[in-house]
Amino acid sequence: MDFGKYRYELAKKDKGAKKQASGQIKGIRLTPKINSHDFEFKTEAAKKFLLQGNKVKVSVIFRGRLITHKEFGELVIKNFAEALADVAKVESSPKMEGGRNIVMILAKK
Repeated sequence: MDFGKYRYELAKKDKGAKKQASGQIKGIRLTPKINSHDFEFKTEAAKKFLLQGNKVKVSVIFRGRLITHKEFGELVIKNFAEALADVAKVESSPKMEGGRNIVMILAKK
């Protein structure tokens, strides 16, 4: 076998391996006072992302004076994780980020 051909085959194999990414991170944004229909719609979207092999970054955004009631946001993000418990696991637990956001990352089971 020619050495040049061998190097070409190795380069081709390496290039193919680089194209296979483990998935992207998709974002879902929620508010502390989200409606039940909107909540269900967002959970279905997140489930679709997870089944495609992507990770989901769930953010609860506090606007205005809602930041004084962080417990509402914590409840929403906890319910979101429970709604997706059959297809997702919590990769990064909920934590405050940037002062006005609670962020959690979900991955496929």
